[in-house]
Amino acid sequence: MNAHGTVYKYGDHVDTDVIIPARYLASQDPKELAAHCMEDIDKDFAAQVQPGSIMVAGLNFGCGSSREHAPIAIKASGISCVIAKTFARIFYRNAIDIGLAILECPAASEGIRAGDEVSVDFDTGIITDVTTGETYQAEPFPPFIKDMIDKGGLMASLKAREA
Repeated sequence: MNAHGTVYKYGDHVDTDVIIPARYLASQDPKELAAHCMEDIDKDFAAQVQPGSIMVAGLNFGCGSSREHAPIAIKASGISCVIAKTFARIFYRNAIDIGLAILECPAASEGIRAGDEVSVDFDTGIITDVTTGETYQAEPFPPFIKDMIDKGGLMASLKAREA
């Protein structure tokens, strides 16, 4: 499992209410959530994001409420991976639970620019900014988390075990 795409970049402390505003939380439909993802800080995001794109952010990404809607909206929008300096712990767990790949890498967060083309090797944790040629090292996923993400999240992983 790897990711490759164009970068959408955001700053520090992007909270779950910015990722998916509370006014849309009545919906459980991932496509509906994706249509409003990031709209309060990037009104063009949902219309422009392409499958496989990568989101890069600063410190404490996903802070705020513990809503699972936030990583669902990001994943449903087509984002294949989120790279940040740090993640709020509940967002981190929710992202893994729904199968959204996330990596903490402060150097990549600082060095990668919006619009850059980036590749991520989840087996090694190597992040390559194809645009600049720079590489960054994130901690690779442990096998059990990689398996969960590959299968689409915790519940899908558990169902696959039962089969």
